[in-house]
Amino acid sequence: MKASAFVYPWDVNGDPEAAARIAGLGVRQVTLAAAYHSTRALTPRHPRRRIVTAEHAAVLYPTDGRWDGRALRPYPAGDWAHGDAFGEAATALADAGLEVHTWVVLAHNSRLGAEHPDTSVVNAYGDRYPWAPCIAQPATRAYLVDLAAEAAVRPGARGTELESLGWYGLQHLHAHDKTGGVPLGDAGMYLMALCFCPACREGYGEQGLDADELAAAVREALEPLWRGAPNGGDWAGVEKLLGEEKAAATRAWRDPVARTLQETAVRAVRDAAPEGFQVLLHADPVTYHVGANPGVDPEHILSVADGVVVPCADGTGPLSPFAEQGREEAVIAANLPVVSGMGGSPDTLAADAAEARGRGATELRLYHAGLASDGDLEAVRSALAGL
Repeated sequence: MKASAFVYPWDVNGDPEAAARIAGLGVRQVTLAAAYHSTRALTPRHPRRRIVTAEHAAVLYPTDGRWDGRALRPYPAGDWAHGDAFGEAATALADAGLEVHTWVVLAHNSRLGAEHPDTSVVNAYGDRYPWAPCIAQPATRAYLVDLAAEAAVRPGARGTELESLGWYGLQHLHAHDKTGGVPLGDAGMYLMALCFCPACREGYGEQGLDADELAAAVREALEPLWRGAPNGGDWAGVEKLLGEEKAAATRAWRDPVARTLQETAVRAVRDAAPEGFQVLLHADPVTYHVGANPGVDPEHILSVADGVVVPCADGTGPLSPFAEQGREEAVIAANLPVVSGMGGSPDTLAADAAEARGRGATELRLYHAGLASDGDLEAVRSALAGL
C-alpha cells in the first residue's frame, strides 16, 4: 500500500540528513508544500532551528510572468522559505529516491483578505472572513485557477494534491483561535459559512431568494445556538433551522460554484502538466461541509480528478462513499495523522491502515513527517515495514 508523507520545504532545506531520514520511514512519496497558508511550525530535528513562523500565505517558489499587472497575485515567502525553497527541497527528496508531489493550498489566505477585503466571504452578520476567499467572485476564481496550475506543476513533480479547493467558512486553524465556546455543529457551521458578498447575493437572487431576507433568516436560525440549544447535527439540522426550501436554494447556488471551480482548476493543471501527472483533491464526502477538505459529490469529483485525499482523523468512515463509486483506477488516499502531540496515533498506524484498506483506501497519506517526534517517526517506520 503506497504511503506518502506530508513535508514542508523548511523541514528539508538546511538539514543534510532530512531527505534520507524521510525515505527511511518506508514511504515511496512525499507531498511537499508549494503554496501554503500562514502557520507556526516545529522543526524538531533541524540543525539550525526549532521554530518556523510563516507569517502569511505564500508560494514557496519564484512565480512567473502570468501575474504581471494583476491585483490578485500570490505572495512570496519571507525568510522562512525564500528563493526556490520548493525546488531545493524537491531535488534533495528526489535524490533520496522519493517521488515528489506538490501540496497546494488554495482558498485559504488571510493576507489576501486583509489587503483585498472585498474578496472575502461575508457572513449573515456582515462579518468578513479574511482567511476565506469567496470562490464565487470571478477575479478570485481566476486567481485560484492560475495559482493551482502554477504551484501544482513544479519542475520534477509527478503529481499534485489540491487543498481548500472549494468553500471555506468559519474554520481557520491558525493564530489564537477562540471560536469554540459555542458548539455550532455541522448545521451551525454551514449557516456561518454562507456568504453574502455581492456575487453571492446576486447568486441567491438567481435562486429566487432575497439576500437580505435570507441573511435575516440565517441570523434567526442561529439564535438558539448562541443560547446553547442543541446544534441540530447534520443537513437535517440545517433544514430544521433554516427551512427546507431556503436551505435547498442556498445549495442550488453554492454547489455548482464549487463544482465548476474544481473542474476548471483541474483542467488548468492538466493543461500545464506533462502526461501522466496525477491530480488529487483533498475532499470530504459530506457535500455541504466547508474548509480545507471541502465537501464534494464523490461520483462527480472522481470523474474530474484522479482521486481524493480523505481526512481520517476521526475514523475511516469518510472513505466508503468514494470507494463505493467502483472506480478501480481512482486513488483514494486515507489521510492519517501520525503526530501524537497533535492528536495523531502513530502507534496504531498499522491497524488504522488495515481499517482504511477495508474501507476502500488504495493509498495512505501521513501527516506529518516534519512535525513528528523521533518516537512518532520510529512508530511510523515500524508500521510501514509490516504493510
